[in-house]
Amino acid sequence: MLLGHLIIVLVVIGILLWLINTYIPMQATIKRIMNAVVVIGAVLWVLSAFGILSDFGGIRVGHGGFWR
Repeated sequence: MLLGHLIIVLVVIGILLWLINTYIPMQATIKRIMNAVVVIGAVLWVLSAFGILSDFGGIRVGHGGFWR
């Protein structure tokens, strides 16, 4: 992935988040949660793009006993 592509995607994410925060009325608590989720997702995506997080498929929640 090119560095320019990475920067463009981060700028678009930031602009979309700013637009949502500015023009869509919602409670401050919901806005903080949404901002935190977007920022955490963007950080994980950047870490994955640089190869620091190599695979999201290895992340498991629970032991999976019921769904086997």
